[in-house]
Amino acid sequence: MWCKSFKIVDGKFRKYRQGKQGGNLMYRVDLNSDLGESFGNYTIGMDEEILKYVSSANVACGWHAGDAMGMEKTVALAKEFGTAVGAHPGFPDLVGFGRRNMAVTPDEAKAYVRYQLGALMAFCTAHDVKIQHVKPHGALYNMAAVDEKLAIAMCEAVYEVDKDIIFMGLAGSKMITAAEKVGLRAASEVFADRAYNDDGTLVSRKLPGAVIKDKDLAIKRVIRMVKEGKVESISGNDIAIKADSICVHGDNPKALEFVKNIRETLIAEGVEIKNLSL
Repeated sequence: MWCKSFKIVDGKFRKYRQGKQGGNLMYRVDLNSDLGESFGNYTIGMDEEILKYVSSANVACGWHAGDAMGMEKTVALAKEFGTAVGAHPGFPDLVGFGRRNMAVTPDEAKAYVRYQLGALMAFCTAHDVKIQHVKPHGALYNMAAVDEKLAIAMCEAVYEVDKDIIFMGLAGSKMITAAEKVGLRAASEVFADRAYNDDGTLVSRKLPGAVIKDKDLAIKRVIRMVKEGKVESISGNDIAIKADSICVHGDNPKALEFVKNIRETLIAEGVEIKNLSL
């Protein structure tokens, strides 16, 4: 049996989970990864292995990556491993992997999200799996992080389909406030391997230092984000950040080792890994 308790850390109340006998105080966080990105004859990532270590899977919906067979396989595997499923809609830009900005209106972005959510929902319904969350991908994610009208339109797309679906977005961004305004539950996401600007946005991948390649440094940063609610920006300043979910990318050669290491370290640090629905 568990009960909630609180402790003051750095002048702020922090929530813990404490065992019946007192036990060690624990934090809790979701661990997510972008999966289902293979399509046709092209294999991207090691989904089957990654799914064993994360608590939530963001499944590509066929536009920036993935295809029908990929969605079918990823949803089935997620169910097998007990991993929560989320839709990962992006721009219709397969060549650019959805990482190039597109000039779209809020109405267009709303339709894009609804279309891709509906596609994944069909596979989830067939496998008796509930969609836990929606997390936009790439350029769509970054644009909505700073454009409230775009973010609200995307949140409305989700709310009008299923108001119980959680909207996952960049911590402290317009996506989080938009979800709350629309009436959705919001989940603040942080990144294990990305650098942050002073305003809390992600450093552009086009700039040096945008991706943190030092595994040990990335893990230390994540622990601090979860326990202290802080992260050092690329300019060396500490900024406040909320970590409901940590993204670990699964599309690079060292992804599996990194996911294992970050999960093991989080648990060793007293952090409980649970999906957003639990």
